[in-house]
Amino acid sequence: MCPPADLKKMDLTTFFLSISSTVYMRLGMFDAPSEPSQLDFDLARQSIDLLELLQEKTQGNRTSEEDHLLQQLLFETRMKFIEKERELKPK
Repeated sequence: MCPPADLKKMDLTTFFLSISSTVYMRLGMFDAPSEPSQLDFDLARQSIDLLELLQEKTQGNRTSEEDHLLQQLLFETRMKFIEKERELKPK
């Protein structure tokens, strides 16, 4: 069975972006087309951990563009995670 023509072929960049999108969804920052956003720090943290694992396991096998993107996504998702945690922490 062939995938629909409108689906982009999966590559490492698309995979990184997909995982980072999951972080933002789980932090309640935007809705997925199929489900409303639900705040879930555990799943957000798990997705960030997955990006970190991929960073470690793909070391030396990424292009410079993939490497830069992964570093940027890790920085941004970590910062958003911290911001959201602080925002929701009782004062």
